[in-house]
Formats: sequence, C-alpha cells, structure tokens
Amino acid sequence: MKVFTAASHAISAGLPAAIATVVGVDGSAPRHVGSRMLIYEDGEIVGTIGGGAFEQRVIEVAVQAIQQRRPVRYEVHLTRDLGMCCGGAMEVFIEPLTPQPHFVIFGAGHVAKPTAAFAKELGFQVTIIDAREDWANTERFADCEIIVRDPRRVVEERSFHEDTYFLIVTHDHALDQWLLEALITQNWSWLGLIGSQAKITKFFLRLRAAGVDEALFSKVSAPVGLDLGAETPEEIAVSIHAELIRVRRNCERPPLPLAKTRGEKRSD
Repeated sequence: MKVFTAASHAISAGLPAAIATVVGVDGSAPRHVGSRMLIYEDGEIVGTIGGGAFEQRVIEVAVQAIQQRRPVRYEVHLTRDLGMCCGGAMEVFIEPLTPQPHFVIFGAGHVAKPTAAFAKELGFQVTIIDAREDWANTERFADCEIIVRDPRRVVEERSFHEDTYFLIVTHDHALDQWLLEALITQNWSWLGLIGSQAKITKFFLRLRAAGVDEALFSKVSAPVGLDLGAETPEEIAVSIHAELIRVRRNCERPPLPLAKTRGEKRSD
C-alpha cells in the first residue's frame, strides 16, 4: 500500500513519477507478477521489484518514461542481459503518473469565478492570485488555493512548474502588461490574456519596445478563448475552457477565427 500512498501524494503535489509493475516472469526471478515500485524523476524509489542490476535498469527506463511522458514495457533476461545469477526473465510495465495540472488565475473578478469553477470540474488544481481580499476569498472560490497578495510579488518569489496554465484577467491594465512581460519568457503549458484586439496590439507593441523576442508573441493566447460570441462571464469561461481542452488534447484542427472587433472583456 505504501507505493499507492506515495503515488497519490506525488499526483497531489505535482511530482513527476511513475509506477513500475511486474507483468511477466519466466523462470527464477526475485519478485512475482504484480510487484510494484514507485520511481521519482530524480531516481528515488518507494518499494522494490527485486533490487540489483534489474531494478537499477528499470529505474533508468522509468526516468526516461517520466521525462517523455509515455508508458513503456521493459523486458530483460536477467542472466544473459544483466549478468544476474537468477536465470529467469522479467517484464515490467512502467506508467508515468499524470499530475493534476495547475491552473493559475491572476485576478479574482467576474470572469475568474466561473472559469475557476469549470477548471475544478475539468481536473485542474486552481490557484487564485489577487491583492483584493473582498474578491479573492473562499466564499467566491471554493476548493481553490487563494493568494491575497500583489500578483507581481508572487511571480517574483514563487517558482511555477512548466506544466502550469496561466490566465491573466486582472482589473488593472498596467498589471496585465507587467504580468505578460514577466511570464512570456518563462516555460509554461499555456498563457491566456483577456482583452480587446486593440489592447492586445498595444501590449505587444510595448513588449517589442522592451526588447522581447517577437517569436514569443505567438505562444500567448490573446484575446483568450475560442470566438463563440461569448458575452457573459460564464460564456467567456466556456470559451476559455474550450480553447484549453483543444490545447490539452493536442487537437490539430485550427481554432475558430477571432473577431477583430470583439469588445474587451474585463474581469472586475
């Protein structure tokens, strides 16, 4: 049970890991079918599937599987391939765990509320960052991490995993601009920015003037969301998550064209 307990903790904490399960044994082997071991990305383990050269090789294969995010079957003859004296063969299925994706929303306004609620339903771990305590609270954002601080200070002091999804929907244009400039050069899975086409154009002009590589501009979803004709906060949240689903599922179909005259959607 300790392997499953550790796996559950790894998923909750967003720690890259994989479970290796013995699925085949032929002849003499150190463990039986069904034996399991948890492997972390740094090579640390919980449990054992036999020790020795075999286990060390499984750890190496598991680390590669974690980094590539792909399951793999590993088969080996213990004596012929690894020089062990057991004389048998073993097969292991290595399955990388899928951590709960992290969705960070800068701003706790009208759009953020339904967007956070939908994100929880879609399996995201949600963090709300806003300095306004009357907006950023557990009454409005149940089961979310709430950080009541200036978002600029949080970005400067906190490290985010590259699997993080960011959404900028604050009540302040200057804050939106600062966050975009601070985040655009970092590694993340997705970054969305709310606003009109005119606002986005101005923001990118300022980034260009600040010397930001223009190749990075295309990484940003701005104006955020698929163009569904959304107007209400709930409809805008649907359009945002429609885009997120397309991104997460690696859909090859192009997004619907964004309307150049879309009105600016504020979060306050």
